[in-house]
Amino acid sequence: MHAVILSLGWAVAGLAVVGTVYTAAAALLTLRFMTGAQWPDVPWPDVTIIKPLHGAIPGLRENLERFCEQDYPGRVQVVFGVHDEDDGAVAVVRALQADHPAADITLVIDPRVHGVNLKVSNLINIAERVKHPVLILSDADIHVERDYLRAVTGALSARGVDLVSCLYVGKSDGTAWSTLSALAIDYHFLPSVVVGQALKLAHPCFGSTIALRADMLKRIGGFEAFADHLADDYEIGRAVRAAGGGIAVPPMVVSHLCPEASAPALLDHELRWGRTVRQIDPIGYTGSLITYPFPLALMAGALLGFNPESVGLIFTTLGVRIALKACIDAATGARAGPFWLIPLRDVLSFGVFIASFAVNTVGWRGSRFRVGRGGVLSNSKGP
Repeated sequence: MHAVILSLGWAVAGLAVVGTVYTAAAALLTLRFMTGAQWPDVPWPDVTIIKPLHGAIPGLRENLERFCEQDYPGRVQVVFGVHDEDDGAVAVVRALQADHPAADITLVIDPRVHGVNLKVSNLINIAERVKHPVLILSDADIHVERDYLRAVTGALSARGVDLVSCLYVGKSDGTAWSTLSALAIDYHFLPSVVVGQALKLAHPCFGSTIALRADMLKRIGGFEAFADHLADDYEIGRAVRAAGGGIAVPPMVVSHLCPEASAPALLDHELRWGRTVRQIDPIGYTGSLITYPFPLALMAGALLGFNPESVGLIFTTLGVRIALKACIDAATGARAGPFWLIPLRDVLSFGVFIASFAVNTVGWRGSRFRVGRGGVLSNSKGP
């Protein structure tokens, strides 16, 4: 039995070494990806920004106002949508309309439901009010800079590009759980996407930004085609690729506000995300085990009795993870949290990764849903 434990320990240590090499490569690739961002001088198309809303989430006013104050030469329509007149976001939008009378701001209040995914139902209702040929969909919790539209439409103007999406960093509200959420985005999710792109293993399409032309949306069946899908953003990207379209991710980031106020909220969100990715790409998700070198090194140390080699590996993996944080902070100009939280965040992320293999339902907007084949949602009353 002792020999078996030692063999397992060295095997796990080997995975940690591979993960350390991966982490170093991710740091360098992210630095290279984010350098040299330039937006071409092109004819600026008229744009409709689509913002589905649900509740007056923290920071909503500031987030939405940035989309109404873009430095952009073309005409811009901003369409906000909710299902209910009593939704807390309604007052925020009406205040924006009052404060920006010259802006083309539309509020759609429509209770119609077209599928299990209520966000997509909202999009279907909003789409009836769209004016312009270029559509930019962005989630309510996204914060952008004033040159955002120039960057996105510039990328969309490139030859062979039919959809543009954006990487994002986490923006903490200063509380512990929000900071932990932002750390996961910046120092695990973001570098994983960059590596996946570099190896041509990932085809990102995120709710942070989905920019496409109205005729392409029509070709893929409109928003109606995604009314029952959990990962609606991913499915839109997949449909565009299936239609022969190209997807671009420009070297820029937007910010995602992390509103998690408690451990249950954080874990529920991250388990839903893990379950979604596992549904989309089960082989790739399983292979992402190597992206957790520090927890793997801790496991190897425990199995090997914390011998000198395993202890050295623990400190090496931790050092490389902190170096990754420094590189990403430099590349993005963001800082999700202090470096001393990296060990806790890595162990927590590894726990979420393991637990996601046992999750069959996801929590979303106060309800639970069962995820079926192909990422299709159905209502669930189970745990």
